[in-house]
Amino acid sequence: MERKTTPATDLFPTAPASPVLALMLAFNRLKTLYRQGWLRAGVPRDQCESVAEHSLGVAVLSWAVAETYFPDLDRTKLLYLSLFHDFGEIYAGDIVPGRMSLAEKHQLELDAVHRVFDGVPGADLAIAAWQEFEDLSTPEARLVKEIDRLEMGVQAAVYERAFSLDLTDFFDSTVKAVQSPALQPLLAALQDLRPTRNTP
Repeated sequence: MERKTTPATDLFPTAPASPVLALMLAFNRLKTLYRQGWLRAGVPRDQCESVAEHSLGVAVLSWAVAETYFPDLDRTKLLYLSLFHDFGEIYAGDIVPGRMSLAEKHQLELDAVHRVFDGVPGADLAIAAWQEFEDLSTPEARLVKEIDRLEMGVQAAVYERAFSLDLTDFFDSTVKAVQSPALQPLLAALQDLRPTRNTP
């Protein structure tokens, strides 16, 4: 996995006594972990977002989407799901699709989530939110899954414009994932942000 810098957990010889500080050092790993798909698509390393940046984007977009289109959903749950949905990547890494089976990926990330939250007050709630997202067992989890892809589409539009890249594969993945009728106008508006491409 390519990283921006050495993660904090590798810089300290022993874990801090406080589980809360240990959590924050573990979270630092997401700050240093590039979103691997962007690197493979040609985004320059010095401009590539981290997993933590993506997770924050998902949380902000979840809040905005819920306020605008889904007032009946549990906003607190949406924010928990958004904030914790990538915590499995803290130790498992940002695994690109096709690198291993979904079952293997899930187990690696589940082990990582338990390791991250070991001893942290409120760990059960955070782990449950991560699992709920994985299982897509609630309307909130299913919406955050769509928003996760929609946020990726927003970032793809930014990278296409900034670096003259063709990120159609990322947009195709976004279109496939975003199925809620309420989100279709957002998806259309996002497509309008893409640079016009001349086709032969």
